[in-house]
Amino acid sequence: MPEPRRLKGHKATVTCCIAAVDRPGLVATSGEDGCVCWFDMRCKDAISVMNIWENDNPISSLCFKPGNEDIIYVSSGSEVKGFDVHMAASWKPLESYKYNKEEINQIVCSSKSTFLAAADDSGDIKIIDLRQQSLYKTLRGGHDSICSSVQFLPWRPWEVITGGLDSKLVMWDFSKGRPNKILDFGAEACSDGGQSLNPAFVHAVAVPEVDMLDRTDRICVVARGDGIVDVINIESELAETKSRSKGTQSRSKARILSPNSEASTQNGTKKLHLDYSFGGHTAAVSCVAFSKFGEKGKYIISGGNDKSVKAWDWSRHSEAGETSSNSNLLHLNINLSKKVNWLCTTTNDSENLVVCDTSKVVKVYTVM
Repeated sequence: MPEPRRLKGHKATVTCCIAAVDRPGLVATSGEDGCVCWFDMRCKDAISVMNIWENDNPISSLCFKPGNEDIIYVSSGSEVKGFDVHMAASWKPLESYKYNKEEINQIVCSSKSTFLAAADDSGDIKIIDLRQQSLYKTLRGGHDSICSSVQFLPWRPWEVITGGLDSKLVMWDFSKGRPNKILDFGAEACSDGGQSLNPAFVHAVAVPEVDMLDRTDRICVVARGDGIVDVINIESELAETKSRSKGTQSRSKARILSPNSEASTQNGTKKLHLDYSFGGHTAAVSCVAFSKFGEKGKYIISGGNDKSVKAWDWSRHSEAGETSSNSNLLHLNINLSKKVNWLCTTTNDSENLVVCDTSKVVKVYTVM
């Protein structure tokens, strides 16, 4: 692996990164220095630096507004602010929301930019109506501890999925404010032995974007504290719940099958359980993402506390089922010098993997 490109601009550890879709090569990063740095891959260093919060309060998460990437949302502490990137002279927020009571861990916009979700340390998820600029719903009672991650399901406009440090993955109907299903990875890890590293905390969750759905199943990818990357068919889980007890919340251990299992989902795609036996992580997985380059959604990219980034060609899984071999699922392994905080992919053919580790320098790699 060639040496990565190094993007400089932050004065402290980089915490998050996102890549623009409408303007390929544009990347925004956030840091513990309270700044958002803008990078154009055609330039050497940051083209712009936004000093968002006074007193250099760390920024925990950021996201673009889908369909209008001139608007960016940024979270720090228990507050979310929205900015117009063209107002670089003042960086005065267009919107500000203070509905969360504790520190926000992740924010994300729905695919139609109607809602924004903010997951916090209390286990609550605030759903904010961006059109009305008001609180729409508080999701509570699904998590017993910190809610670390949240994603909207683009094919289910009234549903979100969340993960927490209680080892639970919760599928919510946010219009009703209640869970449709709760998967407990802690119970699963205890029952099958699992990887005996750390608890099966859910550190991050990723779902396919709208333009990936014709190539992927309706799945989610889970980054777990015990070093496992799980791929779960959401529709199969929800269908099973409905068949068991219509209208009743189901609490069960996650039924994750190893890649060698013969069980399949309704559309023929098996569930995937990527652990160390397939070249997986040997410490907690901190982040996961789908590839936006090439054939979108072909790869799952994971980063971990074992100072490594792995690209999984999960599209080979169904092919491997026919040949009873899954040894080639790990497409690429990148060894780093520091733990991974976050990562994202770009639509470029090269310099398409952006990695934020525990340093103040952003690294950019090429996945072929």
